[in-house]
Amino acid sequence: MFTTKVAGILKGLTKPSVLKMTSRMCSTATSTYNFETLKVTQPREFVLQVEINRPEKRNAMNQAFWREMVECFNQISDDSDCRAVIFTGSGKIFTAGLDLMDMDNAFMQSDLDVGRKAMKLRKLIRSYQESFTAIEKCPKPVIACVHSACVGGGIDLIAACDMRYSSSDAWFCVKEVDIGLAADVGTLQRLPKIIGNDSIARELAYTARKFFADEAKQIGLIGRIFENKETMIQGALDTASLIASKSPIAVQGTKVCLVYARDHGVSEGLDQMVTWNQNMLQSEDLMKAMVAGMDKKAPVFSKL
Repeated sequence: MFTTKVAGILKGLTKPSVLKMTSRMCSTATSTYNFETLKVTQPREFVLQVEINRPEKRNAMNQAFWREMVECFNQISDDSDCRAVIFTGSGKIFTAGLDLMDMDNAFMQSDLDVGRKAMKLRKLIRSYQESFTAIEKCPKPVIACVHSACVGGGIDLIAACDMRYSSSDAWFCVKEVDIGLAADVGTLQRLPKIIGNDSIARELAYTARKFFADEAKQIGLIGRIFENKETMIQGALDTASLIASKSPIAVQGTKVCLVYARDHGVSEGLDQMVTWNQNMLQSEDLMKAMVAGMDKKAPVFSKL
């Protein structure tokens, strides 16, 4: 009965009215995302595109960026009009990593003694870590789309995403040892788990050597390689749209449980799964999916 009603409503809409409704929805959905370093748009229904928007600075990560990443993904977490995200970089490259010129003041505090300086730096580093952990905490799946260079903090960023696509010209570099520090915003914690090869992860982190899209795919950092940036973004949007067509209860629950399972043992993960699904199996989405399957129709799920 539910699917019949939905079909009747959709049949009654003319193509122009659907386009107008979609345009109005996209405008409303993104008008509340106002950032200096990030551009947020809605290219598909229930899909947001977050773009690093500092092309004149090679998308280098300044202080505003670190703050706005947390604000942006916290907002996305609560956005019922979003079920999947693609993350891109504007301009010629994905990101050059940390904006060292902008960060001078944050690190140089010569008027403080060692202990006090260390306490301030500890707080600062924690806040930077949260900028990318916010992606991981966001229950909406995030697809990183890398073109050209992905350097330093860029590796930290994409490692926190759910999936990683690249264009054929993409190259990567765990750059931090070349500027005198250990990568401290997630690469050393996430990269070995992503690629499953501790030896290669250590080689990349110790040497800061460049590696390219084909090697990135071979070691498991990248899932798919596309001919260029445009085809990559279209491919990512297609994947995001497919994800967005599924039950948001099921998809977001899957992400939460996958992240938990990665950081805990099998027994703990199974216990958490029981607790999660004893609630979520009571969702209306389960029945909608079953009815749609029997009727051989696409299910339509309510917003969260």
